[in-house]
Amino acid sequence: MKTKNLYRIFFPAVLLLCIASCKKNAAPVPPVVDEGVTYELSNTIFPNPDRGFIRMMDVRSVGTPLNAAQINTFRNQHVSMILRLFYFDAFKNQALSTAELTLIQEDLDKIRNAGLKAILRFAYADNIGVDDAPLAVIEQHLDQLQPILTNNKDVIAFVQAGLIGAWGEWHSSSNGLATTEHETTVLNKLLSVLPADIMVQVRTPGAKQRIFNTTDAITAAIAYSGDAKARVGHHNDCFMSGGDNYGTYTNIALQKQYISNEALFVPTGGETCPPTGGYDPSCFEGRNEMKLLKWTYLNLDWYQPTVNAWKAAGCFDEFQRNLGYRLALVNAKFPETATVNGSITPTINIINKGYAPLYHKKITYLVFKNKTSGAFFEKSLAADLRLCKPELTQSIGEAINLSGIPSGEYDLYLRIADKAANLKTRMEYAIQLANTNVWVTENGGMNNLKQVLKIN
Repeated sequence: MKTKNLYRIFFPAVLLLCIASCKKNAAPVPPVVDEGVTYELSNTIFPNPDRGFIRMMDVRSVGTPLNAAQINTFRNQHVSMILRLFYFDAFKNQALSTAELTLIQEDLDKIRNAGLKAILRFAYADNIGVDDAPLAVIEQHLDQLQPILTNNKDVIAFVQAGLIGAWGEWHSSSNGLATTEHETTVLNKLLSVLPADIMVQVRTPGAKQRIFNTTDAITAAIAYSGDAKARVGHHNDCFMSGGDNYGTYTNIALQKQYISNEALFVPTGGETCPPTGGYDPSCFEGRNEMKLLKWTYLNLDWYQPTVNAWKAAGCFDEFQRNLGYRLALVNAKFPETATVNGSITPTINIINKGYAPLYHKKITYLVFKNKTSGAFFEKSLAADLRLCKPELTQSIGEAINLSGIPSGEYDLYLRIADKAANLKTRMEYAIQLANTNVWVTENGGMNNLKQVLKIN
C-alpha cells in the first residue's frame, strides 16, 4: 500500500515535468481554421459588363445606323461595350434634327438588344482643320440629348466629354473653345444633362486639374457621390505611344500617378496610337501601364499594329482577361442548417484579379434554389463590390433574413446583377466570377457557391 501511494504521488509529478519540458521545446501548432469551401481560380476568357476590349464605331450626321446582326456577334468575341461616336457635322449651326435623334435612340435600342453597353462621344470635327460648333450650339444640342441620355442610362457605360475640337479631343477648336473657361462650361453642361450616376471622361489629366483647380486626386471621401469631381474620369486616345502620349501628359510621372490614384474611383480607358521616337509598346510596358493606370477598356480597332503586336507576342489574352475588374471567389463558409424564418451569417470572400475596380454599382443577391422543386428565392446583400479594388479581397459577412423561404434543402448561388429594372434579370448584364465550374446561365446568370443549406 505504501509503495502504491508513492507511485501515485511520484508518477504524476514526473509526467507533468515531462509535459512542461516537451511543450517548451516543441514547435507551436497553428490553430485549425475552417475556411469553408475554397474555389479554384480560372484563366478562362469571357465577357463581363462595363469592361474589356471594345469596338469603336463612328457615324456622320443621319448616317448608317448600327447593324444589329453585326453587333449581336460581339459578345462571342468577348466584347461587351461599343464606343459609339456621333459626328454632328451637319448641325454645326442648327438644332439636331428629328432624324438624328431617332438614329441615336435606335442605335441604343440595338445595343440593349445585343446585351451590350455604350461608351458615347459626340463631336463635330473629324480632323484637325475642320470646324467644330460654337458654344451656344453645343449647349442647345446637349439640351436636346438630355431625354435620350436619361431614358437610356441603363445601357450607357460612360460618356467621353467630346464636343470640342478635332475628334472631340479638346484641341484644335475653330471656335476657340479649347480653353479652361469654355471646357469648364461644356463639362458642367454635360454633367447637368446626364443622370447623376453616369461618369464622364476627359481627354487629359491636365484638363481635369485645371477645371477643378487642384492636382489632388479624388478620395473615398467623395467617391460615388454627386460631387462633380467624383464623376469625371480619364480617356487617353494615344495610349502606349511613348513620351507624353501626343500631349496627353505635361508632367508624365506625376500625372500618371494622379490618374492611378483617381482610377480607384473613376474610369480610365481609350485607344493606342502610332508609337513615337522608337518607342516599343511591348507586353511588359503594356502590362505595367494598364496596371498602374487601372485601365478598364481599350479599343480593338485603333491602333491595330500595336494590338496585333500583342497578339503575336502572346500577351493579348492576358490583357483581354484582366482589363477592368476580374472578380473571383476565394472561399465561403455557410452553416449547414437553419430554421424557417431565422437568419444566417455566412462569410464570402471575393478577390479582384483585374487591373481596375468596378465603377457601376451592382445588386448582389444570395440565391437559394430548392433541390426538390427547383424554385428560386433571392435575398439582396448590402455589399458594394465597387469597393473590391485590384488585388484586394472583399469580405461579405452580413446577417441574412430567411423569411419567406420554406423548409427544404437549397443549393446556394451568388448573383451579381445590373441595378436597372429592365436589365437585372438578363444574363448578359450579370457578372461572371473567374472561378472554375461556378457559372450557370439559369435565373439570369449566377455563380454556384457549391454549398447546401437545409432549412428546418
